[in-house]
Amino acid sequence: MRLLILALFFFSVFTLFGCRGGIAWEAVERMIERDYPAARPLSTDSLHTWLEDETVSPPVLLDVRKAEEYAVSHLEGATRVDPNTTDFTFLADRTRETPIVAYCSVGYRSAAVAERLQEAGFTKVYNLQGSIFKWANKGYPVVRDGQVVNEVHPYDRLWGQLLERSYRTYEADS
Repeated sequence: MRLLILALFFFSVFTLFGCRGGIAWEAVERMIERDYPAARPLSTDSLHTWLEDETVSPPVLLDVRKAEEYAVSHLEGATRVDPNTTDFTFLADRTRETPIVAYCSVGYRSAAVAERLQEAGFTKVYNLQGSIFKWANKGYPVVRDGQVVNEVHPYDRLWGQLLERSYRTYEADS
């Protein structure tokens, strides 16, 4: 039900203000802040700088999308996590202070996981603002099978409008 309400909300925003304008991203970010206030945002530029800095340890990257989305492309080194997971035993070998950055398509699903990780006791959890869509739109690399690609799964037709057309793998259904 929540996804239906979100879809209707964004359809209204896209219809009123245009699909590519700043208002759409602003609306997404406001919604994430409203629904997941404890999820700490991290900009794509900040993550890119962090990953390029060889003097610091990189964060654990969690891709919070479905398997078919992850299969198209993801950030290098990311581990796919089911968007509905509450089981974080795969992080048992990490300390609670390990930096973790969660991302999805636009940041909504990953914000939910980021909050659940914080509730599980992890203290340095971040939600990538704009997630893989903004990452790719800025020209930062995404990979498939270890090779850089210029494709990102658009999630669906509505949400995919936030992804530059040149990165969409196809025009998603519904």
